[in-house]
Amino acid sequence: MVAVALFVGWRITTARCRKEGLDPDRMQDMFGWVVVTGFIVAHLYSVLAYYPQDVMRNPLMLLKMWENISSFGGIAGGILGFWLYFRFKGNGISFKEQIRYLDVAAYAFPFGWLFGRLGCTLAHDHPGAITSFPLAISLESEAARRYIRLIYEEAGRRAELLSGAELSRLGVHDLGWDGFLFTAVFLVPV
Repeated sequence: MVAVALFVGWRITTARCRKEGLDPDRMQDMFGWVVVTGFIVAHLYSVLAYYPQDVMRNPLMLLKMWENISSFGGIAGGILGFWLYFRFKGNGISFKEQIRYLDVAAYAFPFGWLFGRLGCTLAHDHPGAITSFPLAISLESEAARRYIRLIYEEAGRRAELLSGAELSRLGVHDLGWDGFLFTAVFLVPV
């Protein structure tokens, strides 16, 4: 889904550049800087913010770029990628034109973000609170209950969970799903 998100973002920025009279080849060059920097910062942010004790035990974890990414780190890295591009490669691009390119990226961002959130939804990697909310992910299956028990154990909150029978009638907020719905219903239309 991350690859789909990148593809959608790339296609929308290219089309939008043409519509706005900007150079789509230049935007593709920028896009490369944004994506590479975005992935690097997404990884570093994730491991340093969420697993600092693991990094202290194994600093090589910082180099495992294929593991652990953070959406907010990716956003910050993408912004850094634009800044680096404009600083080192974008000579001759006026500030006003830089803003126009950023506007194109801002326009395309929610469409790509939609697929990124869908990926989080499919992976169920952002479990939230146990709930009876109708849009929650069901805990009816034993596999779902095992997963949520593991999550609660890792968070040191295992004692807060209900028994198996009670738990099976509830669900868990999937924050990826909530983010996907918010993006689909609000951000993309806006």
